[in-house]
Amino acid sequence: MNAAIINLAYLLAVTLFILGLKGLSHPRTAVRGNQLGATGMLIAIVATLLDRQILSFEWILLGMVIGSLVGAVMAVRVAMTAMPQMVALLNGFGGAASALVAGANLVESTLPNAQLPAPLLQLTIAAAVSSLIGAITFWGSLVAFAKLQGLISENPLQVSFLHYINGLMLLVAIGLCGILALNPAVLSYYWALLVVASLVGVLLVIPIGGADMPVVIALLNSYSGLAAAATGFVLNNNALIITGSLVGASGVILTTIMCRAMNRSLRNVLFGVWVPSEAGPKAEDVYAGKVKAASPEDVALLLEGARSVVIVPGYGMAVAQAQHAVRDLMQILEKQGITVEFAIHPVAGRMPGHMNVLLAEADVPYDRLKEMDEINPRFEQVDVAIVIGANDVVNPLARTDPNSPIAGMPILDVDKARSVVVIKRSLSPGFAGIPNPLFAADNTLMLFADAREGVQQIIAALKAK
Repeated sequence: MNAAIINLAYLLAVTLFILGLKGLSHPRTAVRGNQLGATGMLIAIVATLLDRQILSFEWILLGMVIGSLVGAVMAVRVAMTAMPQMVALLNGFGGAASALVAGANLVESTLPNAQLPAPLLQLTIAAAVSSLIGAITFWGSLVAFAKLQGLISENPLQVSFLHYINGLMLLVAIGLCGILALNPAVLSYYWALLVVASLVGVLLVIPIGGADMPVVIALLNSYSGLAAAATGFVLNNNALIITGSLVGASGVILTTIMCRAMNRSLRNVLFGVWVPSEAGPKAEDVYAGKVKAASPEDVALLLEGARSVVIVPGYGMAVAQAQHAVRDLMQILEKQGITVEFAIHPVAGRMPGHMNVLLAEADVPYDRLKEMDEINPRFEQVDVAIVIGANDVVNPLARTDPNSPIAGMPILDVDKARSVVVIKRSLSPGFAGIPNPLFAADNTLMLFADAREGVQQIIAALKAK
């Protein structure tokens, strides 16, 4: 087809991608944003197929059918709590695809009379970069998946010399990129680059603990975009270059937002180890004789005298799939004239927006969801704050203990509410591995139960009144 028409199609596709990203920034426009992005991808695929003048579509259609079936099964079967693992896998597959496509074009360039999609030097440099980033992304994502899925330990790995090994191997990989760019016909350099980059991907991620894994996944998402952009230079495809750049930039922005929400630098996440401070308070000192257990009837009695209630959802709510029970509790309280709002921490759960998505799934009105900066100044006027499965994001040690691993992390000021109810199965620590003084505070009642069962018991006690 005419090159101008193809480029116009790519321009339209990229415009739809940008509008789609903008739509995803708000729940009310998220569905339309997804549709715009999908339409843009369809246009880009059709334009590419027509541009390359592919004569046989059998293998392409077979791949599309198989991929669609796998995607449909994953969409239906994967729970919201496992969404970070799924995102990690998708990031990894994107990196692997970029590396393999770049490698295939590199192999093709060595054939006699090969018709290259780009100048040879551009192709070889871009293929080397794509293979390096793609392999790191693939294997790093597999390690992230394994940690979140519980296949390997989530605990951070403290090996002081490992960072030096990673740095040395990364230098070797970059050196192989340069050698490969100068000697594209020697394919052994390509395979050596893939092996070294794969080891770098594994060793970069395996020391990082599960608490930081969502940040790592966001960064790997950025890597997958950069690998795709590099593959765009291999194929001389403008749409792939721009789309990969969008993914790379959005991944970096998301990573930065998450680091700020935890008051940690990206360097600290990647090369530091988040472990409890030995100088910090012990659980037995924080909780001994101070924790007040409550029954569902006690909580119901407390709620009956309240005028304002703030619910703080956390990962425990996601694990228990308690969002529908929480919605029912909200509706019952509102019928009694009680104002109910939800306080959302940016990193509650295991991915940004995790709580927003769960509550939207349960048809909780979006205007009830309040960001941390909006709700924190008002906690002192809140009659009852109900914490459901949250831990580190409501831990006052972030404000009071400069030696704590979460020191300086922005938290929800739940402890300032007049009364606090924490629904949790036990006093076990969160990802940071430290006790939470909120559980032993004078104004806190602990309802020890599974999140969904605990909320349902409170609802039953309210209805029995």
